Amino acid sequence: MEKRQETQQADHLARRVRPFILRRTKLQVAQDLPAKTETLLRVELDGMQRDLYETVRATMDSKLREAIARQGLARSQIVVLDALLKLRQVCCDPRLLKFKGSAPADALPREADLAVFDDPADDALELSAVPAVAAAPSAKLELLCDLLPTLAEEGRRILVFSQFTEMLALIEPELVRLGLDYVKLTGETQQRGEVVRSFQEGTAPVFLISLKAGGVGLNLTAADTVILYDPWWNPAVEQQAIDRAYRIGQDKPVFVYKLVASGTVEEKMLELQARKAGLADALLSGVAGSAALTAQDFEELFRPLGGG
Repeated sequence: MEKRQETQQADHLARRVRPFILRRTKLQVAQDLPAKTETLLRVELDGMQRDLYETVRATMDSKLREAIARQGLARSQIVVLDALLKLRQVCCDPRLLKFKGSAPADALPREADLAVFDDPADDALELSAVPAVAAAPSAKLELLCDLLPTLAEEGRRILVFSQFTEMLALIEPELVRLGLDYVKLTGETQQRGEVVRSFQEGTAPVFLISLKAGGVGLNLTAADTVILYDPWWNPAVEQQAIDRAYRIGQDKPVFVYKLVASGTVEEKMLELQARKAGLADALLSGVAGSAALTAQDFEELFRPLGGG
């Protein structure tokens, strides 16, 4: 019943806005743009990173069910988003997780240690033992470190986007280790114009960019490769990031690589992205459906690795 009502409301909205919208796609107004190729690169979590993901997922799933039973799904949104944030951080790099306390370096978190939802406003995990986060390798970071030298040798200029500024900070020493010059832009960058010019006019092959700080308003046509280190809920935000390179003035083919951890919350995010993009297209074309999250969506988001 609720889903049917949402669909009817979306259809009504589409009919209302259609007379006021003149839609022009990028290919319609810039037909001379070179080709753009998007590639999805999947990585498998294994070893300690996989164990950490499963421990956090199982604990959060239990806590989330308690919260929903206590106050309903609609009033548990903050709790849900906080839980998903932790899982996405594990997918990017276990070191992004924040913990309280201290413990032996070889300790893994126990389910009883993870009091994630006692205070949703507190983004640190309550632990009686800090897990060996520093010792848990990141499958994504390893893939990135394999990918970047090859691309640089081919003469590519590369934009690396992440929504986590802390992730960019973890990538920096790896670039130093690989001997790759880079520039970086986050919300804390003071001289944005100078940083952009140094990339556009310079020779550094890599530009590390915070998704929120650099996803719009930048002209980076010196780049021909875009790497999205982690997916975002809104596909329009990712497209805007890609459009920093794929825009009028670009004279080279553009290659886009999206890094996704297989079987994790990130893959479900891609499905939700497709639904949101479908709704936007439907609204603009005058035929809409429902894109609201459902209880089944949350079941899928917290599904164990391997589909178990």
